[in-house]
Amino acid sequence: MENIARIAAIVLVFGASIVIVAARWVNAGGKVEIHATMPEKGGWLPDNITTQVNEPLNLRLISDDVVHGFAIGQSDLEPVDIHPGKPKDITLTFDQPGSYTFYCTRWCGANHWRMRGTITVEGDTSTTVSDEATSPLYLDLSIDLDAPHDLPELNLERVPSTELGQKLGIDPPARYLSREYYLSHTPNQAWGDLRSESFSENLNDSQVWELVALVWSAATTNQLLNVGQELYNQNCAACHGAQGRGDGVFALDASDSPELDSMGNDAVQPPDFNDPRQMYGASPALLQGKIIRGGMGTGMPSWGQILSEDQSWALTNFLWTFSIQDHKE
Repeated sequence: MENIARIAAIVLVFGASIVIVAARWVNAGGKVEIHATMPEKGGWLPDNITTQVNEPLNLRLISDDVVHGFAIGQSDLEPVDIHPGKPKDITLTFDQPGSYTFYCTRWCGANHWRMRGTITVEGDTSTTVSDEATSPLYLDLSIDLDAPHDLPELNLERVPSTELGQKLGIDPPARYLSREYYLSHTPNQAWGDLRSESFSENLNDSQVWELVALVWSAATTNQLLNVGQELYNQNCAACHGAQGRGDGVFALDASDSPELDSMGNDAVQPPDFNDPRQMYGASPALLQGKIIRGGMGTGMPSWGQILSEDQSWALTNFLWTFSIQDHKE
């Protein structure tokens, strides 16, 4: 009996602690307090919140150290900056049940991308708008995202240019300009296909590469590239570098870095998007797959819960601007 009493007392003590902690997150005004600290100090607290469909969720965002940003993935909510000592109150209402990811939009440290949390919205699932489930394109094409795709050799004398391609006066056949072809082929494969065409018999290898540049340019627009560039600057440049050379301020040197990624593997140096040998062996479907899934064993985070489908493709299109000149004017 004495042991049972002791256990009961311990349970009561821990139970009281849980109530106290929970009370700290919900203030007298009915707002859920979310504290933000650098990832090394805990990140979001709490990082899991539950609410109901069509019920206002009142949040008080508080930074305990540096400037952070709060945003909901795959939504139109504008990012909210949170300055130390200046709590920010916002109200969210979700009209569909599901799991929503919130994340930090301000680069607050090397592990900034770890600042993610989940809002679980419960409710009548019969109200959910039914969307036909689609799998990522890289799965449909059976692309192994982890297989090496760097090209050991490349018959390339200069970086391909759409401007020089236009001066050739040759319009690539329609099949090369289809979205299906662009998404599923690498630039190296496109070069091989174009090289085998009769209209390229009198072209040298560099000129055929200019035709590849035309094919890749036809797959996007200036508007999409602007969207992609904005996303890149916000989410990628700190590691991959403003010029895509893998030399961002938070890039890790694999040779001496003790940092580990979320899977416990050594984080590696980001790739150089300007290097054709690294880029021309990858298809757009492969690049988009790495963006949404993350790079296993590299420290590259997953952006599938953050970016919408359209955003992930706009970002993919923008990555080619580093290795193809005059991609768009």
